[in-house]
Amino acid sequence: DMDYQELWLNLKRAGVYLPLVLLLWLFVYLINTVSWYIIIRSGGKTGFSFVRLYKFTVTGFALNYVTPVGLMGGEPYRIMELKPYIGIERATSSVILYVMMHIFSHFCFWFFSIFLYLALRPVDIAMGTILAVVGAVSLLAIYFFMKGYKNGMAVRTLKLLQHIPFIKEWAKRFSENKREALERVDSQIAELHKQRRSTFYASLSLEFMARIIGCLEVYFILNILTTDVSFPACILIMAFTSLFANLFFFSPMQLGAREGGFALAVGGLAIPGAFGVYTGLITRVRELIWIVIGVLLMKVGNGTPANK
Repeated sequence: DMDYQELWLNLKRAGVYLPLVLLLWLFVYLINTVSWYIIIRSGGKTGFSFVRLYKFTVTGFALNYVTPVGLMGGEPYRIMELKPYIGIERATSSVILYVMMHIFSHFCFWFFSIFLYLALRPVDIAMGTILAVVGAVSLLAIYFFMKGYKNGMAVRTLKLLQHIPFIKEWAKRFSENKREALERVDSQIAELHKQRRSTFYASLSLEFMARIIGCLEVYFILNILTTDVSFPACILIMAFTSLFANLFFFSPMQLGAREGGFALAVGGLAIPGAFGVYTGLITRVRELIWIVIGVLLMKVGNGTPANK
């Protein structure tokens, strides 16, 4: 419903909102970094500054954006960067813990959005069925994550990878050669949940907060086009869009899936679908700028612990 000329006019109308969205993600990444930092600090001294960890956070997310199956890019980078400071086992466990917390907060966000939808919107049989399925999947995922925190996740993850084509032989060899190291990583993961629960829930709360604050991006963008949108509605839009886009996790940057998710989500709230496409376009611009920043940061402030 929006031709190219209208799209270009709306892009120009973004004006101050684009820098505002960029600054918003500066703050979102700051919350992500604090969440990761308290996990690392719970295991002892770090030997690096918070600013350096912020750099690792931004670059890690940038690599995840452009890598198929996301976590295959940013997480190995984070482990590699932390290894000289805290050792390979502690670096691996902290990264695994943070990734688990980041994904765990996603399911909590979706579960929370179900109740928000019930409070704000009428529910027919079709939507009720969808909400029930999403709720059941979210609860199942939350259960498995809690089990993983209590007993560790590294060994189980490697066992799961042994059933996936192309990487199952590598996973089997790695699991056999690094069995003791993986078990120590699992013990560190379980220790956080059992002995340092305040750290566990603080990190989870920060990740959940980051997702809620990130919804301001949609609110800012849609307010360029219409004033008939509320922040709770933007939370629902972001929840549906992220759920839809994550079904296409194998696609770099979830190209097309996120834009389609935005269009469907705003359409479900009686907002023109073209506004959703426009929102997706602005978020892509923001994403590309932060990808460039993240990749450039890989070349800035590098060194070894000995010369800092």
